[in-house]
Amino acid sequence: MAIALALKYRPVNFGELVGQDSVSQTLSLALDNSRVSHAYLFSGLRGSGKTSSARIFARALQCERGPTSSPCGECDNCKSALENRHIDIIEMDAASSRKIDDIRDLIEQTKYSPSYGRYKIFIIDEVHMLTKEAFNALLKTLEEPPSYVKFILATTDPLKLPATILSRTQHFRFKKIPHKAAVAHIAKILEQEGISYEPSSLEIIARSGAGSLRDTLTLTDQAINFCNKNITTPKVTEMLGVVDPNSIDTFFQAIFSHDDNALDSILNLLGEYECEMIIDEMAIFLRDALRNKNKDFPIIIVDRFLRILSESKYLLSINTDGDFVLLLLSLKMQEALKVKDIDSMIAELEANLSANFSTIARSNQKIQESEVSVALDSEKNPQISLADSVEILSQTKNQSLFQKLIARVYDRSQELGEIFEKNIEFVSFDEGILSWISRADGSEKKALSHNYPHIKTMIQEIFGVSTKINHLQAPNISDPPQTNKDLERSLDVEGKNEANVQENAQSANKDFNADKLSSTIAPQDLPPNSPHQVFLEENKELVENIKTNLGVTRMLVFEDKRL
Repeated sequence: MAIALALKYRPVNFGELVGQDSVSQTLSLALDNSRVSHAYLFSGLRGSGKTSSARIFARALQCERGPTSSPCGECDNCKSALENRHIDIIEMDAASSRKIDDIRDLIEQTKYSPSYGRYKIFIIDEVHMLTKEAFNALLKTLEEPPSYVKFILATTDPLKLPATILSRTQHFRFKKIPHKAAVAHIAKILEQEGISYEPSSLEIIARSGAGSLRDTLTLTDQAINFCNKNITTPKVTEMLGVVDPNSIDTFFQAIFSHDDNALDSILNLLGEYECEMIIDEMAIFLRDALRNKNKDFPIIIVDRFLRILSESKYLLSINTDGDFVLLLLSLKMQEALKVKDIDSMIAELEANLSANFSTIARSNQKIQESEVSVALDSEKNPQISLADSVEILSQTKNQSLFQKLIARVYDRSQELGEIFEKNIEFVSFDEGILSWISRADGSEKKALSHNYPHIKTMIQEIFGVSTKINHLQAPNISDPPQTNKDLERSLDVEGKNEANVQENAQSANKDFNADKLSSTIAPQDLPPNSPHQVFLEENKELVENIKTNLGVTRMLVFEDKRL
C-alpha cells in the first residue's frame, strides 16, 4: 500500500529539514555543546516542520551516542524513536487533551525517572488549545522540572499562549517554506518516485501550498493520481481550479496590443473562474515580469496595473459582481497605457531641446558669419571706422532677433505669421526701443491689432522684458495730411510715448534761434500771412498734440527780428 509523500519523506535528521536552516543550526549546536534547555517552544505555519523537528530533537537526546546533532539511527533508542514507540518520548495533542485533568496526569508522569532512555521528553502539540486552568497547572513544573524531564511545545498561534509560558521556554520561530525550496524538494521527490512532470506545473503546486511543505506534498500526491503519473500544467490548473498562466499572459498581450476581439475572448474564459483568484494570479504574473526584467512591462505600467488590481479587490470586498470587476479592470488597464511614462516624456523633451539648440546654433553661426564679413569689409575698406563696424554688427544681430520674432509668430499661427512678415518692416532696435514700419491695412491691420498682446509678449521674451515698441506708419505722399489722431497712433501703441512727443516738439522748433529772439507776442496778435502765422497754421496738429501731451495751456510765439 502506497504511503503518502508527506509521511514517506518526513525528515529524520536536521540536515533534511527544508527551509529552516537557522532553527536546525541552533539546535544542533546546543546538542553538540551540551547546552540543552529544559523547555522549548516551536511556533510557525502548519507544515513548516515543527513536529518533525521536535521528534528529531527528542531522538538526538535519547541516542546512545548522544546527545548529538547526528543521531545514529541504529541503536535501540533511535529505532524505537523512529517507529514512534519510545516509552520515554510522550506525545500529547493539546487539541484533544486540553483540560486541567490531562495536565495533572502529565505532571504525575514527571515524578518518575525515565525507564529506557536518558530523558523523559514530553512533546505537546497545538499547546495554545489548553485551557487557562491547564496552563496555570503546568507553570510550576514547566519552570522547574526534574533534571531528566524536557518539554517541547509546538503551536501555530503563539499569541494565544500566556506570557508566563513564553517566559519559561526558548522560543524558535519556524518561517514559511520558501517557494524555490518547495519546488526543488517536490522535484527531487518526483524524480525518486519516477514521475514525469512539467516544471511550470510544480510552480503552481508550490504556490498553492502557500509555504506549507505538508500541504504541498499532499497536492503533489493528488496531482500524481489526477495526471496519471505525468504531471502537466493544464491538468494541474484543471485539478486545482486555478487559471492557466498562459491565459493571464494572453490577457496582458491583448491589453498591450489593444486587440478588443482577443480581449473579449479571454474575458469570457476568465469569467469561468473565481475573480479574486484571477486578480491574485495577475499580481503574481506582474511580480514575475518585474523579477525577470521584462521590457514589455515598465515599472510605471506595473505600478498602475497593481493599483488597479488593488481597487478591484476592494470592489470584490463589497460584493460587486465578478464579471463586472474583470471588465472594469481591463478597461482601466487600457486607459493606463495611454499615459506616457517618464522615459518617453524625457526623450521627447530632449528631442525638443535638441531641436531648439540646433536652431540657436544656426542663428549664432549666421551672426558669426556676419561678424567675419564685416571684419573683412573693414579690412578691405579702411574708410569704415570701428564705430561703423560695431553699428553694422549690432544691426545684424537685431535683424537676426527680428527674424526669430517672425518665426515665433509663425509658430503661433501660420496666417498671422504671413500677415506680420508681409506688413511689418524692421527699422531699428536701440536703447530698448524696437522701431518698425507697418503697411497693414483693412482686415490685416485688424488681425495684427487683435493679436498685439501676444506679439508684445514674444517681443519681450526675445528683445527683453523692458522693450518698448515704436510703431511707425509707412509714408505715402498721396495720403491726406495726418490728423491729430493719426499722429498719436504713429507715435507709440503702448499709449503716447512722451519721449517721442518731446523729440518731435524739439524737431518742430529747430527753426527758432533762441539766441536771437528778443520779445514775445501772443499768436492772436500776429499779422496775417506773417511767417509765424503761416508756421502755426501748417503745424496746427503738432501744436495741439504738444499742448495735450505736455500740459501746455498757453503758447507764446517769439518774434524773430530777422523776419
